[in-house]
Amino acid sequence: MIQNEIVNGIFARRSTRKFTEQKIDDVQLETLLEAARWAPSGGNNQSWLFTAIQNKEILLKINKMVREGFQIWIPDDDYPGKQGAKLSSQREDYNFYYHAPTLIIASNRPNYENAMADCALALENIFLAAQSMGLGSCYINQLHWLRNDTKLRDYLFELGIPKEHTICSSAAIGYIGKESNAPLRKEGTVHIIK
Repeated sequence: MIQNEIVNGIFARRSTRKFTEQKIDDVQLETLLEAARWAPSGGNNQSWLFTAIQNKEILLKINKMVREGFQIWIPDDDYPGKQGAKLSSQREDYNFYYHAPTLIIASNRPNYENAMADCALALENIFLAAQSMGLGSCYINQLHWLRNDTKLRDYLFELGIPKEHTICSSAAIGYIGKESNAPLRKEGTVHIIK
């Protein structure tokens, strides 16, 4: 197998779920956001918006709204992550972004077929750039699942996320408080035809 800086970074990256309180600096944040902007998008639309939040009080307020939103939210499928998040949100210490000091929310036009794919590609750029800088990252779904929660959406609008956007996903970013182990890779997930 070929090894180089990018390939090695892909294999080394893990989802971080325990961060330190230390904030990333402005240059690191700017680099992450620029990496997101350079992701491919369908038809080169670049119709996304990346909203970075580093204010602890705002993050805790969003977390409170997520906890409240989950109490009335009914999952639309049986994905275990949704069931687990809804159950976990009942705990007083629940924090959907793992207390990361930076949360980057990716939003996009809801009537655009590639909205989620474009934002996912951009977030992967963020994760790989974070890895290259020694930072931890984690893909966060909860704001996407609660994207139709009126109270939460109104607050995100106050923060500058357009009401006409849908919340696609988010990235928790910060310094790694505890390393995550590499999960085993499932067999039978690659098929080659020559």
